[in-house]
Amino acid sequence: MKDTKISKIGNFVRYDMWRRTATEYDGFFQRLGYGILRTIALVVRGFTSKNLNATAKSLTFSLIFAIVPILAMIVAVAKGFGVADVIEKQLNASFIGETGLVPTIMEMVQRYLETAQDGLFIGIGILILLWAIYSFFQSVETAFNTIWNVQKSRSILRQATTYIAIVVLIPVLLVCSAGINIFVHSAVESNVHVEVLRNFMQTSGVKFLQFVICWLFFICMYVAIPNTKVRFMSALIPGILMGTFFQLLQMFSVYLIALLSRTSIVYGAFATLPILMTFLQYASLLILIGAQMSFAIQNNAEFEYEQDLNSMSRRYKDFVMLYLLSIVIKRFEADEEPLTAHELAVRDHLPIRLVNQLLSRMTETGILREVYVEGKEDRTFQPALDTHKISVGMVLDRIDAQGTEQFLQSPTPEMQAFWEHYVQAKKAHTSLDKIYVNEL
Repeated sequence: MKDTKISKIGNFVRYDMWRRTATEYDGFFQRLGYGILRTIALVVRGFTSKNLNATAKSLTFSLIFAIVPILAMIVAVAKGFGVADVIEKQLNASFIGETGLVPTIMEMVQRYLETAQDGLFIGIGILILLWAIYSFFQSVETAFNTIWNVQKSRSILRQATTYIAIVVLIPVLLVCSAGINIFVHSAVESNVHVEVLRNFMQTSGVKFLQFVICWLFFICMYVAIPNTKVRFMSALIPGILMGTFFQLLQMFSVYLIALLSRTSIVYGAFATLPILMTFLQYASLLILIGAQMSFAIQNNAEFEYEQDLNSMSRRYKDFVMLYLLSIVIKRFEADEEPLTAHELAVRDHLPIRLVNQLLSRMTETGILREVYVEGKEDRTFQPALDTHKISVGMVLDRIDAQGTEQFLQSPTPEMQAFWEHYVQAKKAHTSLDKIYVNEL
């Protein structure tokens, strides 16, 4: 009995959970429940298949090496705005301030800036600083692109402008955060006369604002860093969740530091360093899990019928392809508005991943063409040939011939003869050439 239940759960997670498209749910709550379960499954799968734990460790060490150059650039920008002192105050108010390392870090930053300004080779210090920052942000972007299955990174020019914008925005956000805190405190002191309410606003109110700023930072990060279009709603929930966990992790780390500062006899003055490294690693892991969650939310429909599609027969795939083609042709002949891939998928409860794959294949082989219709954000599809010439045999021949052929350097005469006989035999099989798709 127990094995049967486990087997049912396994089949549900592997197959049944994915065998419903967006139009087949019975109400909002069922759609929400299935969406949550699918997202959790995709996050767990991405965590293991993309080895997010190892990536988080790699980013942690990259951050350790890049933290001084990054802070140096932030302080340099802050000095330009005349708010350098705010940066140090914000660092002291954060988790890093509890480690007691802020004076040491700021001293290193100051020396780094002096070296960059007065280096033996003019400009070498600045180049090293910029390269350290660029390398770190490129590592972060590569990690996000891997999660989103994006093969191509931004151009060097776009990377440079994006990274510089981030470095400039960080001191602006820190100054805004400090300004909000000062505004809340001053407003409370001047306008609130009830002691309980004043205490609440000075503690819980400020902490809530810190959470909000953290949420906004995570949401912006999930939208801006991947080299692909990320919808705001796909980044909203991961940004709030991971931003909340990040703040809780910071609070827990502060508690551990306070505890170890009183009880540690092993590390002594270095007791905070292991916690700092662990904090950075788990913070990096939270960021990556949030990126994976954002990917899962946006691409949830792409994994419908995934296991079935992986084992799909050639005949059934050809059937679905010809069926989609017949819809496109019949709508074209009836002078009806062409449909997008999403509309075709919704029309017959088909998985969007399969529809996109088949439409792309027919477009690449010159059977269909993409058309952009006013009022529709996505591309639509129309026949690229005379519809009375699109036979089933012609379509299957074009699909069969897609890709490279006869690329072997030294085929044997026997193999070459077999190929020629095979091609001739397929051409002689003309029965399908007399069946036209628009007649099916």
